[in-house]
Amino acid sequence: MEKFIKAQEKKIYLAFEISIVLKGIHSVIEIVSGLALLFVSQQFITKIIYYLIQKEIVEDPSDFIATHLYVLAQDLTISSQYFAAYYLLSHGVVKFFLIINLLKKKLWAYPLALVVFGLFIVYQAYRYSITGSIFLIFLTILDLIVMVLTFHEYRYLKKMSSERLP
Repeated sequence: MEKFIKAQEKKIYLAFEISIVLKGIHSVIEIVSGLALLFVSQQFITKIIYYLIQKEIVEDPSDFIATHLYVLAQDLTISSQYFAAYYLLSHGVVKFFLIINLLKKKLWAYPLALVVFGLFIVYQAYRYSITGSIFLIFLTILDLIVMVLTFHEYRYLKKMSSERLP
């Protein structure tokens, strides 16, 4: 029975590591995107969006993604560009910091990560209520899975560390 439990814990830990690494990759993408938004002009972003959607709009003028990107490009202001840049940077840096410490198995990082990921979920739910973006639902589900795995890993590590004490 003990072998079975250890095998299960290894599988859960692997799922935890994979989810954390994926969140780490996502945080790096957020950091790079935030930096790009800080250093790329508003006109350049608009031109890239128009270039990317041009063919799709010609083929299907009612294409959901292309039309929404077109509206986004038209509504892009310098203040919204900076807000997006700082949001992505702060979000990415905080997640990256937590993920590095989770991978190092720092016990203090687990409760902090649970609180921070929970706050991100609350914000994502708020943004969903405004935008209706399905991407936010997907991201929230993934965050919930990561939180469950993080909580499980935290409890397991605490149990293991208490068993090692004399």
